[in-house]
Amino acid sequence: MKTSSLILLALLSGAASAYADVAVTNPVNGAELVSPFALNATASPCSSQPVAAMGYSLDNSSNTTIVYGTSISAQVTATTGAHTLWVKSWGNQGASCAASVPIIILPSPVAQVPADAIIVSGVQTLPTWQAVNDTGTGPGSSTGTMAIVSTPSLSGAALEFSTTFTNYAGERYYASFGSDTQSMNFLYDGYVYIAGSSAGIANIEMDVNQVMANGQTVIFGFQCDGWSLTWDYTANEGTPQQPSDAWLHSNQPCNPQTWSVDAWHNVQVTYSRDEYGNVTYGSVWLDGVEQDINATVPSAFALGWSPTLLTNFQVDGYGTSGSSNVYLDDLTIYRW
Repeated sequence: MKTSSLILLALLSGAASAYADVAVTNPVNGAELVSPFALNATASPCSSQPVAAMGYSLDNSSNTTIVYGTSISAQVTATTGAHTLWVKSWGNQGASCAASVPIIILPSPVAQVPADAIIVSGVQTLPTWQAVNDTGTGPGSSTGTMAIVSTPSLSGAALEFSTTFTNYAGERYYASFGSDTQSMNFLYDGYVYIAGSSAGIANIEMDVNQVMANGQTVIFGFQCDGWSLTWDYTANEGTPQQPSDAWLHSNQPCNPQTWSVDAWHNVQVTYSRDEYGNVTYGSVWLDGVEQDINATVPSAFALGWSPTLLTNFQVDGYGTSGSSNVYLDDLTIYRW
């Protein structure tokens, strides 16, 4: 639309004379979003002048989108990274008002994610990570240490898993990242880096566990299996009260020993559940290439846990003894 001379003058001046007269209801300060994101804002009289128009822009851009009226409801496109969203209003005599909202735009996932999904990003940086030998991998032993490192890293803060093992044992690293008994759909989205050599790695496992409203724990277990050379998923072949946890092989290929080393690999996995804890594993994307799993299995366990959301990252050893260094970065878990 044509910009009036008074509004154009205010734009050219670049001045924001007040902040209280512009109310941004969405997004909130510090919001982590996926582009495009929803913008909702309203304006009251600017410096006692009736509002003639509103507008919005990003950072220091002079490219301002003008909306004539006292409210904005728009979808805004932005590049990945940190930005300042400016929402502005202009009075009918040239006064200008503005509000600034710091936001972070996350990389767009391959899978469809609704705009109202809850997003937890930077999960690898949480202070709740712990390590334990997974006794289910056999009679061997394993130890693991963790450290936040800047190299190699995509975000500047990758989590390094240094694992040593004997007799094919696996080390499970895990962290709590919230509590939500209601969400039924998840997208796991992270970047994995194998340093030096993958010869000592049998499996790489990436899980999410959720306690439901009925107190049972749903295990969304998923791994790249170097033994079966497939993507695997977990199921409870017993009952919640008398569980029998089992790995099932999909018909989609995967082998961590064929992943290129000293390079980042993006892994995205979609899964959902019903109210009884039956899990549907949808698809997995490895470096943007989709592989359909399309399997539904029971996966509810009566473990007696308090409400929590938990993620596991496990590295299983290959051989009578050995070690590995694996890194996890930009881990984002979406739920809705």
